[in-house]
Parts: sequence; structure tokens; C-alpha cells
Amino acid sequence: MKAVVIGGTGLIGRKLVEILSDRGHHVIAASPSSGVNSITGEGLDEAFDGVDVVIDVSNSPSFEDNAVLNFFQTSQKNIAAAEAAAGVKFHVALSIVGTDRLPDNGYFRAKVAQEKLIRESGIPYTIVHATQFMEFAGGIADSSMKGNDIYLSTGAIQPIAAAEVSEALADAVEAGPINGITEVAGPERFSMADFVRQYLTAKGDNRKVVADPQALYFGSVIDAQSLVPLGEARLGKITFQQWLDKQAVQA
Repeated sequence: MKAVVIGGTGLIGRKLVEILSDRGHHVIAASPSSGVNSITGEGLDEAFDGVDVVIDVSNSPSFEDNAVLNFFQTSQKNIAAAEAAAGVKFHVALSIVGTDRLPDNGYFRAKVAQEKLIRESGIPYTIVHATQFMEFAGGIADSSMKGNDIYLSTGAIQPIAAAEVSEALADAVEAGPINGITEVAGPERFSMADFVRQYLTAKGDNRKVVADPQALYFGSVIDAQSLVPLGEARLGKITFQQWLDKQAVQA
């Protein structure tokens, strides 16, 4: 199988390229640095020539509401047009568990718009919804500072290691299009506050985490169901403690 990974040099994309290559597929890692730009359309036609499947794991460089909406809509329109021209028969995209539950979240609204365009493209597809990555813990902490403390929601999170998201995407590629959504999540559920608190403790970071039910997560109040699977989902095997131990060893 010949595949193109849009965003192939990022956190998820790099590992996905490695996994698919190890499984015997011909994989192209596409990114602006390699001359493939889904926003301008540059290089898409050439990259998609003779390709069986396109996997989009790209991300917006800005999380500002209008910028992120423009990124995902423009990118998906350009990708779909190039796929149709090249005769690509399968599109896989990475999105987020709970995209339709947080309308106050500009990033989630942008992902909803992207998913709508994918469904309407006429190209067989699979959308993989993932929960928040364990790798996001530090960023969540930094974005939630108020004064010297970190204010975080008591709402639920089911974090997953990024490597297991890449594995799930590779399996979705090999399974073929389902013209629907499949979900993947971590094996454990925490409150957002507890998740970040454990991360900071492991890092020796003494910042105080304040658990606040009304604390916003990128503009939205979250509850016990906002960011976790509500139905059947593939669960990862790597626990948060195992992930933290691995980070400590690598450091």
C-alpha cells in the first residue's frame, strides 16, 4: 500500500510513518518542510500521485478561533480536491473524542467543520477520535496558570500515550474505510486536575494545582463526559505511571 501522511514529521506523524513502513507499506511523510503544504496546496498533486490512502494528522500552528477554523477548512478542501484528482480511494483523519460536546471551544468547532468536509468529500474515510495525549500534560499546566497557581477542572480525562494513537491510526489504515468514527482512549480515567498534578509531581515541579469545577479547558467548562468515550472505544495499554517512568528514564 502506498500512503501519504500529512503532518508526517509531527508527534503522531513521525511514529505513524515508522509503523506503516515497518509493516511493509510505502509511506511518504508530507509536510511544508518537504514541499507539501495543505494550506497553499503546494505539492499535494505530486505527493498523491499513485497513492492508495492519505492520512491527515496535521495541526494548526495557531489555536486562535478564526485561525484554527481557517486552517482545518482550507487544508481539508485542498486535500480532498487533490485526492479526487489523483484517484485516492481512502482518507484517514485524526480528530478528538468529544468534538461535538464543547461548542464553546474554538478548536473543537474547527475539528467539527473538518469532519463535516471529510464526510461530504465523497472519498471513503475513517475518522479516528483520540483522547488527550499524555504528552499534553505540561502544556495544559502552562496554559492554566492564574498568578502562581494552576487552576484545572475536576472534569474527566482519559489520557493516552501518543505512540498508541499512532498504532491505532496504522490499524485503521490497514482495516480500510468504515465511513464513520472509531475512538481510542487511554486505560485510566482521572480528573484533569489529578492528571496534571501527577505529572508535575513526577517532574519535581512545585506549582500548586487548584481543582476547580468551573475552570476552563481552552474556553470550555468540562464535566465527567465531555472528553471521554461514551460508547465502545479501543483502550491503550500504557498507564500514565508507565509513561511517566519512561520519560524519567529518557531524561
